[in-house]
Amino acid sequence: MSELDWIGAALASARPQVMGALLRYFRDLDHAEEAFQEASLRALKTWPAKGPPRDPAAWLIFVGRNAALDRVRRDRRLQELPPEDQLSDIEDAEADMAERLDNSHYRDDVLRLMFVCCQPELPATQQIALALRIVSGLTVKEIARAFLVGDAAMEQRITRAKRRIANAGIEYAVPDAVERAERLGAVAAMIYLVFNEGYSASGGEAHIRRPLCEEAIRLGRLLLGLFPSEPEIMGLLALLLIQDSRAAARLDGHGNVILLDDQDRNLWDRNKIAEGLVLVAKAIRHRNAGPYQLQAAIAAAHARAARPENTDWEQIDSLYQMLEKLDPSPVVTLNRAVAVSKARGPDAALAMIEPLAPKLQGYFHYLGVTGALLTQLGRAEEARIAFDRAIALARTPAEAAHIRMHLDRLAAQSSACDASARRSEPVVGKHKA
Repeated sequence: MSELDWIGAALASARPQVMGALLRYFRDLDHAEEAFQEASLRALKTWPAKGPPRDPAAWLIFVGRNAALDRVRRDRRLQELPPEDQLSDIEDAEADMAERLDNSHYRDDVLRLMFVCCQPELPATQQIALALRIVSGLTVKEIARAFLVGDAAMEQRITRAKRRIANAGIEYAVPDAVERAERLGAVAAMIYLVFNEGYSASGGEAHIRRPLCEEAIRLGRLLLGLFPSEPEIMGLLALLLIQDSRAAARLDGHGNVILLDDQDRNLWDRNKIAEGLVLVAKAIRHRNAGPYQLQAAIAAAHARAARPENTDWEQIDSLYQMLEKLDPSPVVTLNRAVAVSKARGPDAALAMIEPLAPKLQGYFHYLGVTGALLTQLGRAEEARIAFDRAIALARTPAEAAHIRMHLDRLAAQSSACDASARRSEPVVGKHKA
């Protein structure tokens, strides 16, 4: 890991705690964010020479707070902060602050930060976008991709959300039980999107962005700690754990996608799977199924199969049918079609997804699934057209490489068929009458 890599990982890991503490101190999202950015810049200058502090979060809170106060003092023409070399040598102050950052304090700061971002006064899309920006530090471009909108539109959305929170005079305190329950869905959706951003690597990386996945799981654990009997939060955490258990098997050495059936299941993290299965079982006992629980149950069905051929596709199809009724969407139907293709063949699956074309014709995964089903049915030319359209929509090199593999196979099959046809043609002109 390079110098910048470990510093970046430390900053990303500490961000929720640091932002929560700075928000508590300044009671303003913009001031807290500016203070965190200033502290991060100083970390980039200081840590390579001196090494990481004993508690990076405490260091960043201390430096960020004092840097922001220094800015206020300069504006008021008052005394400035000590020089950089003195500021960087803050072992005693850092240790004192670390003593006070116990688990309870950390929990309250991070939960306050999450719930302030997920204000009921804001539209749901603004709540989630703001939380992704403030809590987990995703760039505007990354958030825009998650919502399938332009960067400028997302920038405006986040700015409007901050302005509405500032104008509303919202109290920066941990909400009471009723308020927390009202905002729980938005917070859970935010955590889910953070995980998906890391798991799908939509920022363009050829590898999974591990810090985002780990951050989402940590936030999920934190949320479950606050709502220990909430089955949907059990389901959310179970889903993240089981999905993340496959991280080491999802990409090959060149960053190319490995499909579930082709993954080396010995690389799956069995501890995460075991924890996820326990959470799924606990959630089911509440008999109050929700979307996260059903998705976790689907992931669990895959995780229980020692080999691809042991997968219970009928059960997965049934779970997707329940999910369709509870949370209908074209993407859910598309995912169900994959299970149907395994249980009842590609003809049935293709008939299921053809009506989705008007809504999903610009969706990468729809075209990829369509191409795969057409290939199974021997409709090579139609499959090639679908794959050509899919590759134009690929968001990452790994996605593009996966589709290119399918196109190469079709080309190879076509060449083999042509060669076979030529060999079977009668030879003309070689023999005299």
